[in-house]
Amino acid sequence: MKKTLMDGGSIGRKLDFIAQEMNREANTILSKVNDLNLSTYGIELKTEIEKVREQIQNIE
Repeated sequence: MKKTLMDGGSIGRKLDFIAQEMNREANTILSKVNDLNLSTYGIELKTEIEKVREQIQNIE
């Protein structure tokens, strides 16, 4: 994500795709974890990723 931001240009769709992939990875982690603390962190991670996606929507 950082590299895409540094590259500049038309980055909205690229960043949205990266955020989608991050969300999928978080879902995978949550589906495999059996620890309440880790689940809590995973849910917080998904919340933060969603906030980033909302900001990305404003780029383009």
